[in-house]
Amino acid sequence: MTATEIVADDKVPTIEIIREFDATPEQVFRTHVDPELYAQWVGPRSVTTRITTWDARTGGAWAFANDRDGAEIASFFGSFHEVRPNERIVWTFTYEGEPDGVALETLTFEALPGGRTRLRVRSVVESFEIRDGMLASGMNVGVEEGYAKLDELLAEQAR
Repeated sequence: MTATEIVADDKVPTIEIIREFDATPEQVFRTHVDPELYAQWVGPRSVTTRITTWDARTGGAWAFANDRDGAEIASFFGSFHEVRPNERIVWTFTYEGEPDGVALETLTFEALPGGRTRLRVRSVVESFEIRDGMLASGMNVGVEEGYAKLDELLAEQAR
């Protein structure tokens, strides 16, 4: 299993997530823009994801909810600011419970030898307080379990 690196910058309120996948940039990118695929892997294993809005294009919008035992426990929304196929996505990411904590996220899909991909997600928020709250929220569990599910999905697609 590939390790997920989560780095908080000391000088600016950012979080960078770095993860490698055994799939091409095209394959990893597709799992970020196809709502059916995205719902299968995003978030911790203890929730299911229900897409409520998805228009993965520059200028489009997105929203999803996390459900546990049939009840909605969290919802998220944002806008696609730039969608550059197989290279980059820039979107806003907002947790409905913290509407002032909007993150501007840039995802880059870097081709590696052997048909692999390095995904970098850089989140910029307004303050260190918001950034530190995100880190303390247990986001690492959702990120790490989500990427493990993404590994499984990509392996299944490769068969």
